[in-house]
Amino acid sequence: MKSKFVVLYVALLSLSGVAFSQNHADLKKSLAPKSDAQVSFETLKSLAGTWTGLVTVDPPDPKKNNKTIEVTMRVTSSGNAIVHEGQEAGTPLDPTKFEHPVTMLYLDGDRLTLLHYCDAGNRPRMIARKSPDGKTVEFDFVDISGSTQYGHMHHAVFTLIDANHHTEDWTYMIPGDKPIYAHFDLKRVQ
Repeated sequence: MKSKFVVLYVALLSLSGVAFSQNHADLKKSLAPKSDAQVSFETLKSLAGTWTGLVTVDPPDPKKNNKTIEVTMRVTSSGNAIVHEGQEAGTPLDPTKFEHPVTMLYLDGDRLTLLHYCDAGNRPRMIARKSPDGKTVEFDFVDISGSTQYGHMHHAVFTLIDANHHTEDWTYMIPGDKPIYAHFDLKRVQ
């Protein structure tokens, strides 16, 4: 009987040691300073919701300038990713007739990564750089999957003005490395 008690006692001590170690590791992790990528990711998570606003394009394009765009951002995958979807406001979700690009943002080790699923049929990948003001998250092109026959998204900047207002600046490179700049001035709908 005494040996069963000793075995049970040792087993309980072992389990409590494991639990303490896990809690201690979690505590150390939560107290560790956040990396620039983690801080930027948390900043972008604050944009979860639906946004609407005007688009301006440079060089000017009468088909796109001053159109109203709707952007939806949502945190998904247990908080590990952000889905960014955009389309012209008031258009149905019909990818055969309307543009509806999807962008994924996620932490990849110590880097904040943006992967844009473009209507041009390719997937450019961009990495965020440190923001000097804490309100701007800027992404630089790294590489691309798929054809660049029709061009590709090359750069993105998210700027937080306040909790209900942010801007997005996207640079699209058409063939011949000629940039088209799109500026979204967005207000929170919900």
